[in-house]
Amino acid sequence: CKRRDRADTNSHHYRVTLVTPPPKNLGIHCLPSNTQCGETVTVSGESYIVSGVVYQYQLKKGRYAPSAKKLEVQPTGRYILNMYLDSLLPDS
Repeated sequence: CKRRDRADTNSHHYRVTLVTPPPKNLGIHCLPSNTQCGETVTVSGESYIVSGVVYQYQLKKGRYAPSAKKLEVQPTGRYILNMYLDSLLPDS
C-alpha cells in the first residue's frame, strides 16, 4: 500500500505464493483485507484464484500478535482444471 493509502484500513499487505508445484513467491502485494478463498485477484497483470489464506501469529510479551498474512493462489486455468478433475472422481 502506498503512503497515501495507509489511512485506508480496507487493504493490507499479503505475501502471495503460487502453490502449483514448485511453489513460487510472487512477492508482497496490497490487497483488500476481506480477501477470501475462491476470489479472483490480479497480481502483476495476471489473474489468479485464491486457494488459501493464512494468518500467522507470534507470541510477544504473553500475547499473540499478528506477524504475517499469506495468500496461496493458483492460475485461473489451473483452478478450473482442478475443479473439473475433482468432479470426475466419484464421491465416497
